[in-house]
Formats: sequence, C-alpha cells, structure tokens
Amino acid sequence: MRVEIVDEVIPAGEIVASMKAGADGAVCVFDGIVRDNSRGRKTLHLDYEAYREMALGKMRELATEAVGRFGVRDVAVVHRLGRLVVGETSVLVVVASAHRGAAFDACRWLIDTLKKTVPIWKKEQFVDGVVWADGEPFPEEIGLTAKERL
Repeated sequence: MRVEIVDEVIPAGEIVASMKAGADGAVCVFDGIVRDNSRGRKTLHLDYEAYREMALGKMRELATEAVGRFGVRDVAVVHRLGRLVVGETSVLVVVASAHRGAAFDACRWLIDTLKKTVPIWKKEQFVDGVVWADGEPFPEEIGLTAKERL
C-alpha cells in the first residue's frame, strides 16, 4: 500500500507501473488533474492545503478499507499540496486487482470518499477572482444547532 501527501509533481506513470503484479488482471487509475475552467470561469491555478497528519491518517484508513471491502490486492493514494497549474495531477488513485470490477469499484469509492472525508482544501484562482471550492455538506452530527450559533 502506498499512501502519501507530497509537495512536488506526482510521478503518475512510475506509480502505476510499480503497482502491477503477475496476479493482477486489472489496474484501475484515477488521475485527477487541474482543468482550465470551473463553473464557466477560466482557471489560472489551484492551491491545495491540508491538515497533513490527519489527512494522511484518514487516507491510510480508506486504503485499508478499500482492500478489505472490495478484495483488491493493492492500493496507492497520493495527493499533492501547494500551487498546481492546469494539466498537473492533484490526486492519484491506483487500484490493482485480479478482476476489473473490483478495481473499478474500489477506485471510484476511494476518490469519492477521499473528497468527502479527508481534510484537504482547494482554493481556485480564476482570471476574475478567487474562491474556496465547494465542499461536501458539513456533517449534521458535529454541527451547531441554529440556537447554539446565536
């Protein structure tokens, strides 16, 4: 299992190649890259920040859970922090498995769950301003009630 948070370019090809083994019938890859637009606005760059220790711990939990839940052989989850420009990889998820169905399911579950639960934040810099990207709804069970917010 490979779980990392890095501050430099993610060597996607090298990581994918290192995940392949003779017992595998599939390697599924999600390579999240910075696109040149969001919601109709031209993107200049993205800035990623994280609570590094907590994020790594949660990413390790997710990787371990994916192996057990989907029965895949191996998982790599690597996220980059700092400033990223259009075309650069921000997050890489690689799943190696004997069967493609398990690899696809685990890969999709990993990226979707990572985005909902791991404390990594994205600031989008557009030609006409900056915004923190929309995140998942704040969990009700840990939020303040309307009365408590007063």
